[in-house]
Amino acid sequence: MNSTVLKTEARLFAREPGSLFWVLVSPALLLVILGLIPSFREPSDDLGGLRVIDLYVPISVLFALIMSGLQAMPPVLTGYRERGILRRMSTTPVRPSALLTAQLTVHGAVALLSAGAVIAVGRTAFGVRLPQQPAGYLLALLLAVAVALALGATVCAVSRTQKVATAVGSAVFFPTMFTAGVWVPVQVMPDALRSIVHLTPFGAASEALDNAAAGGWPGWTHLGVLALWTALLTWAAARWFRWE
Repeated sequence: MNSTVLKTEARLFAREPGSLFWVLVSPALLLVILGLIPSFREPSDDLGGLRVIDLYVPISVLFALIMSGLQAMPPVLTGYRERGILRRMSTTPVRPSALLTAQLTVHGAVALLSAGAVIAVGRTAFGVRLPQQPAGYLLALLLAVAVALALGATVCAVSRTQKVATAVGSAVFFPTMFTAGVWVPVQVMPDALRSIVHLTPFGAASEALDNAAAGGWPGWTHLGVLALWTALLTWAAARWFRWE
């Protein structure tokens, strides 16, 4: 990957206050708002002695990944294509693929940074324990980042213009928010609904992160669902993506 392209894309991202807020700030802010609800800081027998705020740390982490993959990246890439930037790059030594790789790298790195901020806020502000199985947590987190970026790339692939990318991304955004547990934690959903949600990428990610946070190894079924969705979405994005 061209390092100059990567540095340029990183600088451009840093100049976008909207993207910086929604990807870097809003997930931690969501956790703070939820943590200010007194009942969310009280242990619950229904949750096995955990607090609601304990469940919302992994959920807020996934929220950061969703914002990066679905809301921040697709409009940028489709905007480049719509303005002919990718087409013009194809006539230079810097290939359009370098720009695509740089975008994936920047948004993946920012998503991981935001996830780290969420974990830090949970620990310092509300006493949420750090992940008790760090290796498993990191593996689940990296797979979740991969699937979020693959989903965002697929949105780019099927969207011919920036406006369409924003509309498609928003349409996909709300179901992913639900399956990630933003409105209702996956762990407290009815069994039948929970079984269905576990087959979705962010439902599986939520369960995998929650298991690792509690000290267990993420279930191989959940990790497999994440890997399968990543492979399918990557194939779809590569199959349908057009440089112009």
